[in-house]
Amino acid sequence: MLAGGLTALIGGAQLLVRGAGKLALGFGISPLVVGLTVVAFGTSSPEMAVSVQSAWSGQVDIALGNVVGSNIFNVLFILGVSALLSPLVVSAQVVRQEVPLMIAASAGLLAVTLDGGLSRGEGAVFIAGLAAYTVFLVVQSRRETRAQATAPGAPGLATEPAGPVPAGWDDRLPGQLLLIAGGLLLLVLGSNWLVEAAVSLARRVGVSELVIGLTIIAAGTSLPEVATSVLATLRGERDIAVGNVVGSNTFNILGCLGVSAVVAPVELPVAASLAAFDMPVMLAVAIACLPVFFTGRTIARWEGGVFLGYYGAYAAYLILNAQEHDLLTTYTLAMRWVVIPLTVLTLAVVLARELRARRR
Repeated sequence: MLAGGLTALIGGAQLLVRGAGKLALGFGISPLVVGLTVVAFGTSSPEMAVSVQSAWSGQVDIALGNVVGSNIFNVLFILGVSALLSPLVVSAQVVRQEVPLMIAASAGLLAVTLDGGLSRGEGAVFIAGLAAYTVFLVVQSRRETRAQATAPGAPGLATEPAGPVPAGWDDRLPGQLLLIAGGLLLLVLGSNWLVEAAVSLARRVGVSELVIGLTIIAAGTSLPEVATSVLATLRGERDIAVGNVVGSNTFNILGCLGVSAVVAPVELPVAASLAAFDMPVMLAVAIACLPVFFTGRTIARWEGGVFLGYYGAYAAYLILNAQEHDLLTTYTLAMRWVVIPLTVLTLAVVLARELRARRR
């Protein structure tokens, strides 16, 4: 059932992205906005389906762990693997606008859950923030497109197509609606199967639903982001790999948890370990993106290796903690007083060199 749920989620996400993307383009929305909204949100639809289903059925730890774990996985694992394949290009807009928004969403989630729960009202605020962000992207894109079209020497906007373009079945409205409906159906079925399998697995192996949500479920629901970012890197579209991850992380918090909190029968209780450790890790990972992305506006291979190493360290901590292993205390001290300070020092030196080079 676990494999079947993941397969249904991935297939549903692909159908939803394809149908919604073509529908949006048909209504005259620019490819840029489609990429920042439909594609980023569509690849996060498995997280949305699983978190909403879990919150509705009372498996709150899976709902919250899925989002927090996915955001950590997206940055450390997906960008790490993509950067190892080829150094990633980071656009100025991502550094200036998208990453600060991801940091603000992460900090906001940590702040509102300090009282031990995520209320329906706080979820509504998250949804409103996501709607405002989407409207801002649309307005910004149209303004930039208009400015480019009226710039001196610009070719302008074509009013007639250059020639007849063959239309496929999914270029028409009925086909697009069919794709969207099929994608949503698979997402609902897949989320049901995956949540049931996760609960069963947690009980069978004797670990908490939170740990399952932070690891297996988080990695499984992030597979669309893995495919999108890795394929974009291999095709040379390396800025898409970064934009997809950052956009998906913002949607995970504002959209997935916002809707989950609104539809849940009661306020979503936040586990003490999640608020004390995993959410701060998610925020720290988001903040770490700024100096890494800023240096040359690229993610070098060695930085990708550091990202991957940290995801391995995070996963190892979760396993040791779940088993209450004797090495947990030693491991924690080594990470806290050796590995993390050395990483911060290295990033500070690299950032200082970059700032000094830009002043010359």
